[in-house]
Amino acid sequence: MKRILFEYFFLLFFILILPNGCTKTIQGTPVKNLPHLTMPQELPPMSLTMKDKLARLSKTTENAVFTEKRGYPEYKIGPLDILEITARIGSDHKTDTVKVRSNGMISYSFVDDLPVEGLTVREVDEKLTEMMSRFIRNPRIDIVVKEFNSKSALVLGETGFLRYAYYKAESGRIFLKGKTTLLDLLVMTGGYTKDADIKKVKLIRGDKIYYVNLYDLIYRGEVEQNVIIDDGDAIDVPELPKYGERVYVLGEVNRQGIYSLKDAPDLLAALSFAGSYTGTAVEENTIIIRGYQPGKEPLILTADLNAVLKKGDIGQNIPLMDGDIVYMPRSRVGDINEFIINTVPLLEYLLYPGRYRDYYGSYEQLRFKD
Repeated sequence: MKRILFEYFFLLFFILILPNGCTKTIQGTPVKNLPHLTMPQELPPMSLTMKDKLARLSKTTENAVFTEKRGYPEYKIGPLDILEITARIGSDHKTDTVKVRSNGMISYSFVDDLPVEGLTVREVDEKLTEMMSRFIRNPRIDIVVKEFNSKSALVLGETGFLRYAYYKAESGRIFLKGKTTLLDLLVMTGGYTKDADIKKVKLIRGDKIYYVNLYDLIYRGEVEQNVIIDDGDAIDVPELPKYGERVYVLGEVNRQGIYSLKDAPDLLAALSFAGSYTGTAVEENTIIIRGYQPGKEPLILTADLNAVLKKGDIGQNIPLMDGDIVYMPRSRVGDINEFIINTVPLLEYLLYPGRYRDYYGSYEQLRFKD
C-alpha cells in the first residue's frame, strides 16, 4: 500500500507541474548567480552559551582524575589502583605491588595505613620516602601506577573498533589514566562507527548535560569543544536516524528514489545514483527544491546540467543539503509561483507525512472523494 501511495503522488506531481504547451523556462534562482552555494553550507551554529560552557570544560587544570601543580598533568591515585613500589637500599632493590585499599590507604614495609587517595605519584613517593627514612638510612623509593582502577568514564552508543575489516559497535567503561580529552577517550574505544551521529554527542556529568558537535571539533578545528573528561562522566554517541541525511531525485531519471546525502553529496553524484537522466529530460532546466517548511516558500534553484557536462561549468554542480529534491523535467516549466503551489502537496508528503495525512487526508479518502 505504501508503495502504491508513493507512486500515486509521483504521478500526481508530474501531472501538476507539466502543463502542456508551456515553453517559458522557470524563473527560479540560477545557481550560477549564487557563488556561495558552490561550497557546503554551514551547519546550524551551536548556541554561544553551550560553547562557553564547553570551552571552560576544555581548559580545566584539575578534576578528580588529575592535577597540574607543576605545569604538567599528574594522575591522582585512588582506591583499587595498583602501585608498583621499588625500594633501593645500597646496591640492592626490591619491587612489590601494593593495592590501594577502599579507604584510600596503603601499607608497605614498615609503614602502615598511609593515606594516598587524591595524591599524585610524586607526592606518595615523597611521603613514603619520609616515613621509610625513620627506619632505613637514605631510602630510595620509586613508584609507578601499574593498574588504573579508580577513575573511569562510561561510553555508550556508536563507538567501536576495526575488526575483520568492518566496524563493530562496542561501548563500555573506560578506565582513565590521567588527563583525558573527549577525543582521547573516543580513540581508546576505537573511534565512532559509520552509523554515528557525530553532530549530537551527549556528555552527561552529574545532573548536567552538554552537547558536543564532533563534526565541528574534528573537521573545523573547534578545539574548545574537546572537553576534558572527569571521573564518572558518560558519553553517548547516538545513532543516525534510520535514513540519515537524504536527498530525493525525481522526474526524468532512470531510477527515481531517496538517496543518502553521504552517497550523493552534489548534483552530479545524485544523478549518477539515479542512473542519469533519460532522453526526454530537459537538462538545462534542472531544478533543486531546498529548505521547504510548512507555510513557507522553498528556495527553488535552477541549474544547467548541459553546461556542467558539456561546457565544464562545474560551478553549477552545487553541493546538496539534507532534504533537497532534485527534479529533472520532461519539458520546460513555467511560472515559479505556480510551480511552488503545485508542488506543495508532494513536499508535504515527502518531508512531513504526518502533517500531510492530517491536512490532505489518506490516499483512500482522496481516491473515493466526490
